Amino acid sequence: MSAPTSAAVDEHPIRLDIAEGIARIRFNRPHVLNAINEAAVLALKAAVDQVAKDESVRVVVLSGEGRAFMAGGDVGRFHEAGRDAPKVVSAIIDPFHHAIVSLAAMPAPVIACLHGAVAGAGVSVALAADLAIAADDIKMTLAYTRIGTSPDGSSTFSLPRVVGLRKAMEIALLSDTVEAAEALRLGLVNKVVPAADLQGETDALAKRLAAGPTLAYGRIKHLLRASFNHSLSDQLNAERDAFIASAGTHDFAEGATAFVEKRAPRFQGR
Repeated sequence: MSAPTSAAVDEHPIRLDIAEGIARIRFNRPHVLNAINEAAVLALKAAVDQVAKDESVRVVVLSGEGRAFMAGGDVGRFHEAGRDAPKVVSAIIDPFHHAIVSLAAMPAPVIACLHGAVAGAGVSVALAADLAIAADDIKMTLAYTRIGTSPDGSSTFSLPRVVGLRKAMEIALLSDTVEAAEALRLGLVNKVVPAADLQGETDALAKRLAAGPTLAYGRIKHLLRASFNHSLSDQLNAERDAFIASAGTHDFAEGATAFVEKRAPRFQGR
């Protein structure tokens, strides 16, 4: 049997599956550790746009096929482009950034399910997610300085907010590898589990969030992400507005009723 052609292996560089309120977006270029090229980012943008418009989606899970979550940009493609590398990079970055902004803005919580290599843009995606679960075999490196460039995908926004400015400088400038235990200590991930348990742990968290109050989750995401740019007074005003808006939802009424009736709430995400 002949080996698959590059066109065949890249036929579906991003896999999207939506079922029971959970959207699963999977990087699917395992032959290059899911490194992204033009086709992959356009497929990612299309998948994220579809998820953002789907009102049935209550949680999003990002993961990678094969031995890695995602090993960043396809450096081989950059090398191949030669003097046209700036054009190729621009064609990749613009839809990539569109996807990052959309993931941050959507009300559904976004979980990064990490294993193996998490490098370059893979770190950016992991940091852009709301929560991250990692297998104990992850190796994270921002990696951009290894090829003589600066980061993209919002990592320069997310990283100092997660680990502080001085540590962010170290991670970004030196591009050293951060393994699972250190990633957990620094807050780069929320939880580390044995590699064999990663899928089960991720599914359990996704199902828990899918059963929760999606609109409230969205308001929490917005409040927390905007808080760094607000004064205390502005943040209090935003909290007031979000609480009042939440008070008019079905889920708030259900939550209050369930509290009074001493039972578990049955949220519908509306």
